[in-house]
Amino acid sequence: MRTRTRALLPAAPLMAAALTVALASSASAADVTAKRTITDGGKTYQLALTGPNSAAAGGANVTVSGTGYNTGQGVYVGLCAVDGAPGANKPTPCLGGQDQSGTTGASHWVSNTGGGTVPNSSRFGANGSFSVKIHVKADLGGGKVCGETVECAIVTRADHFDSGDRKYDVHIPVTFQ
Repeated sequence: MRTRTRALLPAAPLMAAALTVALASSASAADVTAKRTITDGGKTYQLALTGPNSAAAGGANVTVSGTGYNTGQGVYVGLCAVDGAPGANKPTPCLGGQDQSGTTGASHWVSNTGGGTVPNSSRFGANGSFSVKIHVKADLGGGKVCGETVECAIVTRADHFDSGDRKYDVHIPVTFQ
């Protein structure tokens, strides 16, 4: 019995170390940060959007956070089809469309004008920050499937008060498995 115990003891730390490395690698590879510097109204904003770059094709709830946003300009956070670099073209269509009832959880509205008063909305925190949960999945509907018919990203984009403004578009490209 001693021989067997001795044989297992040296392997246990190696197995634990390998598991720790594997977990640390997958956790750090899952979240990425996209950055964009913009100037709006003579003020410069350092936008940073952090979220996962991959998800389950059938759907997953993910946390997305941001900092450096203009608290005077609300943004939508969601999964959308993208075409070109951030700011080149409006990210659309987006999963869930205009989910004003808050039933899909596919988008979140961050705004200091009305945020927190309707489902899936909140106000900005200090330094234009936010942390929200959204639901993502590969099938956007209408024949639009991420990675097959369209390229997709978790995005921020200006809200309905200035929907044509492309300055607040930040993209985290997403692949689905």
